[in-house]
Amino acid sequence: MRKFLFLVGTAAALAACSSNPAPPVAPAAVVDPNNPLFAPGYMAMAGSSDQFEIQSAQLAMQMSQNQAVRNFASMLVADHTRSTQMVVAAAQSAGITPPPPALLPQHQALLDQLRASGSGPAFDQSFKAIQIQAHQQALQLHQNYAASGDVPALRAVAGQIVPVVQMHLNQAQMLNVAVMAPPPPPMPTTRRSGERG
Repeated sequence: MRKFLFLVGTAAALAACSSNPAPPVAPAAVVDPNNPLFAPGYMAMAGSSDQFEIQSAQLAMQMSQNQAVRNFASMLVADHTRSTQMVVAAAQSAGITPPPPALLPQHQALLDQLRASGSGPAFDQSFKAIQIQAHQQALQLHQNYAASGDVPALRAVAGQIVPVVQMHLNQAQMLNVAVMAPPPPPMPTTRRSGERG
């Protein structure tokens, strides 16, 4: 009798399952590819930031005669090449195909601004100011992702990149570049009595 009741109960449960439609499958969470707390946005921003640092540093090595600027630029090329490699390796270890590093519009605009700054002390001053701005943005990007990013392997790498970017920011702020004095005001012209103007 118990077997019979068990079989009847099982049949009733199966019948109930077949008459009720399965609940809808929840759609996968939509990831905003521009949000730097999600892997796609973080990788795009980090790659663009590194590309800007590399290209602006290469420009500095061509345009600047200031040895401090040239040394700083050489370090930027090496360190930002390395950080790009770290992000790519972390993404691949997490099963993510990273996008090829490319300049985003905001970094392209900074590079264009630097190219238009001229040469000599004018270039050096512009390079210093732009490096401070770019490294402040990069520091915030990596700190935020290290704290709240969505992929553990990328979070770990962002945390490793933070002290390097902080060191670059400190060095950029202390970079010794000649300050261009404003042009002197025009000399007033005074006429002596009897002179013709």
